[in-house]
Amino acid sequence: MATSPYTDLFGLLDITGEDAVECAHLLDTPPDEPVLRAITAMQDRLGNFPLDPVTADGPVQDEAGVERIWIEALLRFAPNVHAYHQNLGINKAVSAASLADVGLQLRINRRVHGHFGLDTWAWLTLHMAGNLFRLGRLQFHLVPDGSQTPEWVLGVHIPEDGGLSPELVDASFAEARSFFPRFFPDKPARNATCDSWMLDPYLAERLPKSNIASFARRFTLDRCTDAPTDAVYFTFRQRGLHDLNRLPRETSLQRVVLERIDDGGTWQLGHGHLAL
Repeated sequence: MATSPYTDLFGLLDITGEDAVECAHLLDTPPDEPVLRAITAMQDRLGNFPLDPVTADGPVQDEAGVERIWIEALLRFAPNVHAYHQNLGINKAVSAASLADVGLQLRINRRVHGHFGLDTWAWLTLHMAGNLFRLGRLQFHLVPDGSQTPEWVLGVHIPEDGGLSPELVDASFAEARSFFPRFFPDKPARNATCDSWMLDPYLAERLPKSNIASFARRFTLDRCTDAPTDAVYFTFRQRGLHDLNRLPRETSLQRVVLERIDDGGTWQLGHGHLAL
């Protein structure tokens, strides 16, 4: 069997199975104009530390069409990001672990929707700016804090693929504390921030001995904002609040998430910070 021309790329991005077949089809023909525009948009952001994802431009298109444009653009642009990381001296394994979120998000999309696609494509444009890294259990996004006299902060994100034990979290923060001063010494980050439903105080109150509660207690809670669907999406990978009676209640977390909604409550995003 002939070796695929995309073996190295798909290995870098951790793209497997049916997703690899679909991605190969996208790459088998030259990119069209919308894909080239998307690549240009990412190139303009590479190394510039943007805080927000790219937004789709051009005429209104069907959602699947937009996703396919950006999947192809992400695939074609990822080697540029890998090269950028290597030029900074960043370990190939760290770069690959960071870019492997592409494959993970493709698999999540297939689980959520039952077909090939990438409804989280905008999230992945943050990775393509070269300043979001997977260091052990957690992802860290180096960005300006948005103030008039900007300082630098690390936005903390929690990939779904693994546990959240204190030991794993400690190791990730320890790695971040050495990684960013080494590779970005002119952008010192003194604080980390996290915006997550896991920081909703209700969760720690109901599951005080859980790893999630332990993680949340690391942060000083600044505020909360309503996010009615986040807990359902990240617990069950279901978009929206329909057919909740069909969802499993096998774990304590599943029960807490659904019982709060049953009781008329609303899940929130907790916005918190900690000193590095």
